[in-house]
Amino acid sequence: LVFDAHFDSYRGVILQCRVMEGTLKTRDTIHFMHSDRNHAVEELGYNQLKLNPREQLSAGEVGYVVAGIKSVREIEIGDTITLVDRPAATPIAGYQEAKQVVFSSIYPMSTDEYKDLTKALDKLAINDAALTYEKDSSAALGFGFRCGFLGLLHLDVIQDRLQREFDIGLVISAPSVKYQVALKDGATIDVDNPSYWPDPTKIDSATEPYIRASILTPEEYVGPVMELCREHRSDSQTMNYLSARRLEVISEMPLGEVLFDFYGKLKTITRGYGSFDYVPIEYRDTDVVKVDILVNKEPVDTLSYLVHRDKARPRALHYCEQLAEAIPRHQFKIPIQGVIGGKVIARSTIQPYRKDVTAKLYGGDVTRKNKLLDKQKKGKAKMKQFGQVNIPQKAFVSVLCADRG
Repeated sequence: LVFDAHFDSYRGVILQCRVMEGTLKTRDTIHFMHSDRNHAVEELGYNQLKLNPREQLSAGEVGYVVAGIKSVREIEIGDTITLVDRPAATPIAGYQEAKQVVFSSIYPMSTDEYKDLTKALDKLAINDAALTYEKDSSAALGFGFRCGFLGLLHLDVIQDRLQREFDIGLVISAPSVKYQVALKDGATIDVDNPSYWPDPTKIDSATEPYIRASILTPEEYVGPVMELCREHRSDSQTMNYLSARRLEVISEMPLGEVLFDFYGKLKTITRGYGSFDYVPIEYRDTDVVKVDILVNKEPVDTLSYLVHRDKARPRALHYCEQLAEAIPRHQFKIPIQGVIGGKVIARSTIQPYRKDVTAKLYGGDVTRKNKLLDKQKKGKAKMKQFGQVNIPQKAFVSVLCADRG
């Protein structure tokens, strides 16, 4: 049974194992039952003050195994090792693959740090079996990874470790949950990335994960806490008194509703005395839509998101206002729009720079002034049609950080 592992620059992945049955020897060919891979044992032994090589490990012993594994992605903590020539009938009971419930895209602040981010995630994943990641790319932010986490705390821990231990500047997209979508052709798919959201005309129904939240609060704040739960689409609330002045509010609500500002608002209305915990319960029907953000009528893929229809407009307006503040002015007017399909639900406008073309006129016929203004207007319209909007990276950082906060 593989219960831990770490990476060595010279020998690759070093496994920490317990032998449950039989004997494991040097030069044996072993098979990983969950990942379905074969490797030859190069070295094994005991863990003492240093690695102490031995010829074999027997049943009941705990030791290390070096099998020439060069990538941490090839193994899983909790996997069962068996011999190829004498395989075990079934894996060791108790292994259960972690299920990710929160998803977010991670990009390096500088494209030069992409390789460093890859190595850092490799090293974190070997000691954190719950972390999953796959390559992702954005037209605005370049190459990155789409990562899966057990929850918001897990996401914050990974972000903190990447920045503190590996000194990598990060841009992290707004977190999302995994939706289950039933299509009209009878198929059912899981979607955690707005880029993969199917055409609305093909969707029959959709469900989203719900949680049972447990909120501990002083008695005087119970009213605002229950109102906060209702604002976040809570289905039901019950109360349990823990003492004369402290009680527990139990509420069932969508997981997606607590990903953004719920915890911060809870701390504010309870003056820091409230605490929050939750457990996932089930999937329930929902009316979720995909919102695209257009800058000068061009979609920005990084800022697309999935949200309940009732919450679509306020969040789209927040995105548009944040972008309008972060994007510098151009020579032409820049519309920033939030759209669902072809319908605009929110808009902000960045006004252009304007030169006073009539400054050199000192009297005369008014038609001369109008002619210059009309010429300027036509030039602005042509510039808007063919001009490119440069969106600085700090604009994405400001929007996404504000969205997570």
